[in-house]
Amino acid sequence: MGFEDKMIMNGEPEEEEEEEEEEDMVDPIEAVRQKCEQMEHCVHNQEMLEKCETRVGSRSATDEDCTEELFDFLHARDHCVAHTLFHSVK
Repeated sequence: MGFEDKMIMNGEPEEEEEEEEEEDMVDPIEAVRQKCEQMEHCVHNQEMLEKCETRVGSRSATDEDCTEELFDFLHARDHCVAHTLFHSVK
């Protein structure tokens, strides 16, 4: 008798049951983030990030990275999310 068989016989829940419960829960922040990413300010910052990633990716040897552009995009998106999300929290 293997370890898995012993777990099932001891009344441990199977992994399939746990996964079904997790699928029912939906995190509202994901929907709000997607909506905020469509806002003008976020779109502009995302375009700047993509341009930087293209520029850095096209070079074989560079010290440049896109940290500043990433932080600008995340800041703009999270600022929008904060104003939207916390109005719907109970």
